[in-house]
Amino acid sequence: MAAISRDDVAHLAKLARVEMTPDELDHMATELEDILGAVKRVQEVATAEIAPTSHPLAMTNIFREDVVRPSLTNEEALSGAPAKAEDRFKVPQILGEE
Repeated sequence: MAAISRDDVAHLAKLARVEMTPDELDHMATELEDILGAVKRVQEVATAEIAPTSHPLAMTNIFREDVVRPSLTNEEALSGAPAKAEDRFKVPQILGEE
């Protein structure tokens, strides 16, 4: 694997319009080299025998069953509304439309 040079980091910083000091360029070159090394190790582990997955553990539905239960009537729901019209909450117009 080719090493990330200080010049490479300076070029990337210029493309990203990020100002970096010489010390920051040196430090970032070392950091990027470590990151690329870690990615290389992961690529070595991934083989054709291992199927790709989106999650390491099996996903199961954790939602409760949908059960019909008693709820508020329209009148009860609207009883505390500051304004109502045609069995609905009435809210201020915001889009200037009818």
